[in-house]
Amino acid sequence: MRILFLGDIVGEPGRKSVLKFLKSIQQEHSIDFTIVNGENSAGGRGITPKIANDLFKEGVDVITTGDHVWDQKELAEHLDTETRILRPLNYPAGAPGHGCIVISTPKGQIAVLNAQGRTFMGQALENPFLLVEEQVQQLHQQGVKMIFLDFHAETTSETIAMSYHLDGKVSAVIGTHTHVQTADERILLNGTAALTDAGMCGPETSVLGRSVESIVYRFKSSLPTRFPVAKGPVRLCGAIVDICEESGKATKIERYNRLLEAREM
Repeated sequence: MRILFLGDIVGEPGRKSVLKFLKSIQQEHSIDFTIVNGENSAGGRGITPKIANDLFKEGVDVITTGDHVWDQKELAEHLDTETRILRPLNYPAGAPGHGCIVISTPKGQIAVLNAQGRTFMGQALENPFLLVEEQVQQLHQQGVKMIFLDFHAETTSETIAMSYHLDGKVSAVIGTHTHVQTADERILLNGTAALTDAGMCGPETSVLGRSVESIVYRFKSSLPTRFPVAKGPVRLCGAIVDICEESGKATKIERYNRLLEAREM
């Protein structure tokens, strides 16, 4: 099973680029299953049902999110009916939506999980280490071997700790949220693929996808200002993970990183 995961899609530039190039990426790399983090795809904050549907139509199988999942109010009620859009599973009981989905494919069942870290994230969520472990145990009892986790966290230490915590229990732990791709892709000793952050799909000349000028102004002045999504060429970032269908162990992980030239936009 070859999985394509694309990191946080930022605003219209990132969204349009993913929609335009996804099929060619899938064909070029012989992708079997595609996951994207779409939590910043609506103007840089949240995701709408329409944007999600557009991504599904172009070949996305599951959409993960994070701390901006509630920023577009129409999404909340949509989450209970569209199970392919995940919100972090460690929200308190009663929150709309789900943090896990199991999908049957020609190459076997795959579970996709979405969880959110707690360090410097601002929201008082349940302990992801305990809840993810519990969810993974349930999946094992159901006979699901291929398990992919998008861990949406601020600190590298928390994501790395989660990777080791789940080593040998899940197929892959890929971090999101910081929008900066890390260079530490590896397969851990017990067969779990890990990458601390997949990076973003968004404007190359930006600060995490936002206008450089506005962010610099904020740092210089400490005054509030708007943070518009930047413009210009887009960089698509993520990871490609190969998983053994029989064991659920990862056999290969490589970063995906492609700068789209202006003529391609």
